[in-house]
Amino acid sequence: MKKRNIKIIWSNNNETFVSEGDDWFSAAEKAGLEIPSGCLTGSCGACEIDVNGNTVRACVSDIKSNKKSLLKVSLTSDPFWEN
Repeated sequence: MKKRNIKIIWSNNNETFVSEGDDWFSAAEKAGLEIPSGCLTGSCGACEIDVNGNTVRACVSDIKSNKKSLLKVSLTSDPFWEN
């Protein structure tokens, strides 16, 4: 079965196409963005992103399609993790 192409519109207005099951970090890199990370186990929340208004922890979530096959992603920022 062919994987479905999913269009992502990122917070920097770049658009990429990915497949269901791809990881968020690689997808963001294709768009010229870096998702912050901390523990990489989902505990710290440093990698939280908003996907169509829902918070997702990128380190423990793969990309999932929705009925529209369009995802709008914005990166959250936490001053604690900023340099």
